[in-house]
Amino acid sequence: MEWSNYSMYADFVLLGLFSNTRFPWLLFALIVLVFVISVASNTMMIILIHLDSRLHTPMYFLLSQLSIMDILYISTIVPKMLVDQMVDQRAISFAGCTAQHFLYLTLAGAEFFLLGLMSYDRYVAICNPLRYPVLMNRKVCLLIVMAAWLGGSIDGFLLTPVTMQFPFCASREINHFFCEVPALLKLSCMDTSAYETAMYVCCIMMLLIPFSVISASYTRILITVYRMNEAEGRKKAVATCSSHMVVVSLFYGAAMYTYVLPHSYHTPEQDKAVSAFYTILTPLLNPLIYSLRNKDVTGALQKVLGRCSSSGR
Repeated sequence: MEWSNYSMYADFVLLGLFSNTRFPWLLFALIVLVFVISVASNTMMIILIHLDSRLHTPMYFLLSQLSIMDILYISTIVPKMLVDQMVDQRAISFAGCTAQHFLYLTLAGAEFFLLGLMSYDRYVAICNPLRYPVLMNRKVCLLIVMAAWLGGSIDGFLLTPVTMQFPFCASREINHFFCEVPALLKLSCMDTSAYETAMYVCCIMMLLIPFSVISASYTRILITVYRMNEAEGRKKAVATCSSHMVVVSLFYGAAMYTYVLPHSYHTPEQDKAVSAFYTILTPLLNPLIYSLRNKDVTGALQKVLGRCSSSGR
């Protein structure tokens, strides 16, 4: 019993992202830079949306929620990884691993659902512009955000207890830079095939439901845009939708690679690279994609910078 308890609740060792890198401190500096820019740019998006009255619309309210999720998402994983590299230690407690696992699943799931539901906002704005204020009122926006958080929380509460109850009597070394499900299951000395199948079905559903909403929304949007007579209206519709589709493609594509593609088709090193992409780079790319391609956001930024410079004088 003592051995069993130890094997279940002893600390894990995260091998990390720097172990097989020729220039670990260069990679460390790059990740620090990405983390700082990501948190700063997402925080700036939230501040701009709050300060500028032109951005007090449903689309920007949902974008502010996406920025909140991105800040929490990257902060769940990156600070621990950077501190470990600085102090040269790789241990993470069982409780810490469980907490990281739960937060990661909850935030990733919430972002999946929010990105899916955001396509409904674009559908209403382009296909039913006259009814947009009614169909996307404040109550509906709050319901969308609550549904996204609820969906993510259910994912975390369902998968975390099951994953962490397996006896980890093999090596305690996780060949990853955070406590991700596939890497954890490799340490179990029990047969996890049934659970992996169930998790595979769960992931398919989590991807399929939002993707179905996105596909249905954008099919209607494309039909509507094709029928538009005004070139300016068509250009604006394509610009706002293309930003959302780029973000969706990046996030969903990386997740499908990790959780849907059979493990025989990718190696642990490839898993770490793809995980780094959607846990570290995606929170950085989201605000950049939405701001650089959006005149309202760039206009709001110029307005705030103008105020700051005039007050400085």
